Amino acid sequence: MAKAGENSFEDEIMESDIELEGEVVEPDNDPLQKMGDPSVEVSEEMRDKAQLYKKKGVDALSEGKLDEAVEHLTEAILLNPTSAILYAARAGVFVKMKKPNAAILDAEAALQINPDSAKGYKSRGMAKAMLGKWEDAAHDLHLAAKLDFDEEISSELKKVEPNVHKIEEHKKRYERLRKERDMKKADLERQRRHAEEVSAASAVLKPG
Repeated sequence: MAKAGENSFEDEIMESDIELEGEVVEPDNDPLQKMGDPSVEVSEEMRDKAQLYKKKGVDALSEGKLDEAVEHLTEAILLNPTSAILYAARAGVFVKMKKPNAAILDAEAALQINPDSAKGYKSRGMAKAMLGKWEDAAHDLHLAAKLDFDEEISSELKKVEPNVHKIEEHKKRYERLRKERDMKKADLERQRRHAEEVSAASAVLKPG
């Protein structure tokens, strides 16, 4: 069972300030966006309609109409819920809207359909960065870069990786200090036992 002093040591080290770069946003807690039913059998007609809605969504995005883009892409997803591209596209819009939780939900839907979705990893990585989950963000962005490198991924990694390095250094420092503390505790315990043994031996040698 850990003593109060041990807890305060760990809390002090783990909670000590790390100066991290980059913008972190409050998690979005909006009602969940509509997701398609993966068991639906998608006809050619449904696929064609989904493509039309996707085009409308892309056009709205290019005009900066993010809410409208989400609406069109949602219609596309409901028509063709088997398309990783559609989920990844909507995830990208949610990233631009600074709604990381919504983006992660869509990115994971895309990755469930296509585990090699570069846009899925990219959007999830950017969303994780918004939430300050730097190590997870770097992992996803590196996977995205391996699958389909682009300048936006490179730019995002330049923001994320310095924070990852700082966190790694912080963890190493914590581990080093923890080991030093454990060694001191062990040394003090040895000294205590030695003192007890000396005291016991002295008591035995005292004339009765």
